[in-house]
Amino acid sequence: MTFQFPISSRFGAEPADPVGDLFSVLSRGDIISFAGGIPDGALFAYDDVRASFEHVLAHSARRALQYGSTPGEPELREAAAEIVSRHLPTTADEIQVTSGSQEGIYLAAQALLSPGDVVLVEEPTYLAAVQAFMLNGARMIGVEADAEGMLPDALEAAIAEHDPKFVYLIPNFANPSGKTMGRRRRESIADILLRTRVALVEDDPYGQLRFSGEPLPPIAALPGMASQTILLNSMSKVMAPGVRIGWMRIEGRLKQILGIAKSAVTLQSPALNQLAVAHYLTHYDLDAHIAKVVVPYRERRDAMHAGLLRMLPPTASVTRPDGGMFCWVRLGDDTDTAALLPRAVEEGVAFVPGWSFYAADPDRSTMRLSYVTNSPDTIAEGLRRLAAALELEA
Repeated sequence: MTFQFPISSRFGAEPADPVGDLFSVLSRGDIISFAGGIPDGALFAYDDVRASFEHVLAHSARRALQYGSTPGEPELREAAAEIVSRHLPTTADEIQVTSGSQEGIYLAAQALLSPGDVVLVEEPTYLAAVQAFMLNGARMIGVEADAEGMLPDALEAAIAEHDPKFVYLIPNFANPSGKTMGRRRRESIADILLRTRVALVEDDPYGQLRFSGEPLPPIAALPGMASQTILLNSMSKVMAPGVRIGWMRIEGRLKQILGIAKSAVTLQSPALNQLAVAHYLTHYDLDAHIAKVVVPYRERRDAMHAGLLRMLPPTASVTRPDGGMFCWVRLGDDTDTAALLPRAVEEGVAFVPGWSFYAADPDRSTMRLSYVTNSPDTIAEGLRRLAAALELEA
């Protein structure tokens, strides 16, 4: 009889990994994928990234290949603090380096949550954040949202009813919805959190990928919110996800607690990658690189949004994000997109069914589509295949 490890009850009887299951399908070369939450690798600044790693290995190899400090390498913490300080004055001491913002989400959960604690999230929200919070014993409560994200009145009512440990938000180009909170909405959310003394975990992996309009400050930058917020940033979407580098901005005693959690999970983020990212940030023009990247991303957003509007019936709705990577579709009928997906794959196209982004009571007629890795022509063909799966005229 084959030995079976006893699995923690935190994972449930049949652990679900909808995105992981989907990627196993995408090994087929004939699939047009709108499923991935990944940047376009063809647009990476390969020469600059290569030069940064070569510089570190040529001048600091012994240090780069050795154990480092848990909070992070000083050069990277200084560079990160400079970026965050564009909106919120920040010192290097307030930066904890992470292996991408995903680790930051998990560390926040480790540091803040006890079994049974409530976390409030926007409906829908980032799947891997829900997984991280639930694995740390949290009870997830979804809060109603509109075109600008979480509704202030709904948030205030949920706080009064559930006494949450914290609120988790992606105010810029949210995953999966693509929505962005306007300045007044951010101010309203901050006012409620300050009055009720509820903490905020603010995740901003997409904020620099803006297609139009002026950048908005994070909620953490609003008066009084800095000490009440864990602000997460990442280099994954603007440099390369393979470097696995991000950071958290934190104040007060929580810095020490998060450092202990970081030490227990990974001890440190790789010093080689940290030093290479620090060199990249201080010797190359990240803003100029992002400005190049957003041009094709904007064109692809336009192609997907326009194509979806032409294809879908009037009962459907589609977000048109001002940046980021995703369009969010609500078919608004009795279609179950999880059941639709196998038919779509047969037609040669893939997406992420929307049910997995809900804390509870999912709208099963929803789906997330990423536009950033496909050309406008490929997007048009993918939408034609999706229409065939939906039995619509393209």
